Parts: sequence; C-alpha cells; structure tokens
Amino acid sequence: MKKSLIMMLIGCVLLTTVMFFSSCEKDITVDLPTQEQKYVVEGYIENGLPAYVLLSKTADYFAPVDSVSLKNYMVKDATVIISDGTITDTLMMADPTIGYFYFSTNIIGQTGKTYSLKILTSDNKTITAETHMLPAVPLDSVWFKIQEGKDSLGFVWAHLTDPDTLGNCYRWFAKRLGKDKSFIPPPGSVFDDRFINGKEFNFAFNRGQVPNSNAEDDNNDEAGFFKAGDTIEVKFCTITKESYKFWRQAESQSTGSGGPFGSTAEIPTNINGGIGIFEAFNPTFYTVIAKKPD
Repeated sequence: MKKSLIMMLIGCVLLTTVMFFSSCEKDITVDLPTQEQKYVVEGYIENGLPAYVLLSKTADYFAPVDSVSLKNYMVKDATVIISDGTITDTLMMADPTIGYFYFSTNIIGQTGKTYSLKILTSDNKTITAETHMLPAVPLDSVWFKIQEGKDSLGFVWAHLTDPDTLGNCYRWFAKRLGKDKSFIPPPGSVFDDRFINGKEFNFAFNRGQVPNSNAEDDNNDEAGFFKAGDTIEVKFCTITKESYKFWRQAESQSTGSGGPFGSTAEIPTNINGGIGIFEAFNPTFYTVIAKKPD
C-alpha cells in the first residue's frame, strides 16, 4: 500500500511538471538567411570530343531536392559561346530527353589549344572563363592486385613516370564493363606532382561509386574494391592546376560531415561571374582484366 502511494505521488509530480512546461511552450519562427543565387558552370572539353556546358543556379541549403526542383535550377535560355582561337561556336541546347546541357558541333578538344568561354544570360549577366589542354602524360603500366587478406578483392595499380617539370596534375577514373554505366572517380581522384616531380612510382586507387548508390556491392564488403573477373577500364587524365584545385576541394567537401552548420572552405573556381569549373583535360585509356594470381 505504501509503495503504491509513493508511485502515485511520483506520477502526480511528473504530470504536473509536463503540464507546467507544456503551458510555457511558445512557437518561435526563425527566419533562415537566403543566399544570393549564383550561376554554376560545368564546362568540359575532352581531347577528341565536342565541348559541352551545364549551366545552373545555386539553391538554398534547405531547399527541396527532387527531380522537379533540380530541373528548375537548370538554366536553359542562355547564349553559350566557346572559342579555340580559330573557331568560335555558339553551343546548342541538347534534347531534354538526353539532359539539360549545351553542346558544340564545331569545337573538338585538341592538345595545345586554349579555349575561352562566354555566357550571356537572360538577366544580362556575362560569365567568362578560359582553360588550356595540356599534353597527356601516360601511365607506364596498369595491373590488378589482390589485397592482402582478401580472397578475390583488390585494387587497380599503376606505374607513372612524372615529367621533370613541376606542376603536372592528374585525375583518375575507372569503370567496370557490364557493371558501371560511366567512368567513376574514386575519393581523392586528383593529385599533383608537388612531392613526386620527376620521379617514377607505383600507386593505386579504391573503386569509386556513384553518390547514394543502392548497388549491393557498394554497400557490403566489396565496397571500394574491384573483384577478380571484372574487366576494368581506366581513364587517366592530365588536367590543369585550376582543375586540380577545384576537384581537390570539391571532393574534400563532399566527403565531409559538417552538415549545414559546419565550416567549409570556398571551392576555387576559374569562372568569372559565377562558380564552378571550365576545364580541358587529356585522357589516356587502359583495360585491365582482374584475375587471381596463378
């Protein structure tokens, strides 16, 4: 009886406390600051391929993210012009069923060329940028190696002889034939020759994955690894210093976990009047068949 009485008293105290704090509740409206919208440029020129440009606007951090919203952020009514010093081409808008991007029918990537970009927007803004296609630095060899302690999982390795000219920058992509739809950069896909200038060395990369992948092998023990039986294509790109700085910081922030209130460094850009990157890159390609050692 005494125990029951004590429990009743505790219950009354808790109920009174809840009612007290409930009566003190007050709706508070917080006005979140809105960021000034900026134009985002993604312009790419690959050796031997036509130039293309994606143009969009930035969104607030708390803005909805869905297919309709993303489509609305794309800018589809700008005039986009690229020149290689000889040819000047006004890019065309692709069929929406393919994607919202502007493409050239006359500007084809070529080693040694300097490319200028000019964008005229419907709100009378002018955006400009410039990039240069450097000679490709090839890999000496590429191979697959099983990781120690793994039965059939491993990484793609490569041997590189860096030219004795300080400032070379590189980016690595790979894809598995029959499994990956496109070339995927792994985390930390870019590097420069600050500490390896003029040296030759071996290096390897993890297998990259598309953001938010639901693929089984991106969410189990195989994540980050290639597997015996894979046919792997490597795309090794020589890039500019501006591209290296952009992708290094962009990748660093994409793998961070600071959330909306975390401190982030500003991503370097070569875009005047906007943000993003306009880059020319020179790739070499390699095919590797992943096998277990005999």
